[in-house]
Amino acid sequence: MTKKRLLIIDDDSRNIFALENTLRAKSFDCLSCLSAEKALKMLNSDENIDAVLIDMMMPEMDGYEAIPLIKKIPSHQSTFIVAVTAQAMTGDKEKCLQAGADDYISKPVDVDKLLLILSKI
Repeated sequence: MTKKRLLIIDDDSRNIFALENTLRAKSFDCLSCLSAEKALKMLNSDENIDAVLIDMMMPEMDGYEAIPLIKKIPSHQSTFIVAVTAQAMTGDKEKCLQAGADDYISKPVDVDKLLLILSKI
């Protein structure tokens, strides 16, 4: 079985550090970037991404703007996207799913819940 390759997009390097270390320990291959703009460039040039974990609240371009743009990339139309957000209010999950996310998890991230979500890829 090959390692699943994840792209983590978050404007806070501490969140990336925590997620990368946790997921690498669970045998995922992780790439990361600090902005949606950089992520779009990476995704346009790298077709080998199994899933994207994207922070929904970022400066310049947030996850709500970025997810539809990711889904427009021909090689990533079916890439599994997980919205990661500190927003855990009623309706936030639905808003993320309407933006095109395949699943949703709130911060602080429950690792067991995240692994269950990632078992779908």
